[in-house]
Amino acid sequence: MKRLTRWFCAFILLFLATRGYGQQAVSTPRFQHEFLEYINRVRAKGCNCGITYMPPAAPLSWNDQLEVAAMGHAEDMSRRGYFSHTSLDGRTMQNRIGAAGYTYKGYKSYAIGENIAQGPETIAEVIEGWFKSPGHCENLMNRQFKEIGIAKYRDYWVQDFGGRETFSPEMQRMIKSGKYHLVEPD
Repeated sequence: MKRLTRWFCAFILLFLATRGYGQQAVSTPRFQHEFLEYINRVRAKGCNCGITYMPPAAPLSWNDQLEVAAMGHAEDMSRRGYFSHTSLDGRTMQNRIGAAGYTYKGYKSYAIGENIAQGPETIAEVIEGWFKSPGHCENLMNRQFKEIGIAKYRDYWVQDFGGRETFSPEMQRMIKSGKYHLVEPD
């Protein structure tokens, strides 16, 4: 019985580890640096997204929560054989990013976005493809986005973007004192 119990516990731990519970960031510093360097170089200069000129934007920084959301979606699309911003179980980008812990609670403003790709083999290929696509390019150049998390699983790529603005110290004092009340969006 002890042997069966140990086997069962080992199986449960292995199952939970492969299902993403407690999932941490999965990329290497080199992967993060290569993406950020390329994207931020273009953001610093500005670029044309199709026929729309996008002016320079502040650099993006890496966010592990956005990376976890991106990895979960890339892995799900690969394992279940689909390509969409909506998961087969109906979860949206907002659901996945929120479940990874990247939420609006306690922030003055909140913006999120997502790019997906299937097929490119290298970071250079996928990023060049996204910059050549007007909608994907506009996400990459969006001034509201301050943070990014990117993941690759097999031949699926997901970029999740976020931007949150904190309340000023004065507004924080007003909220704490009860003079201002926060209303949660639906």
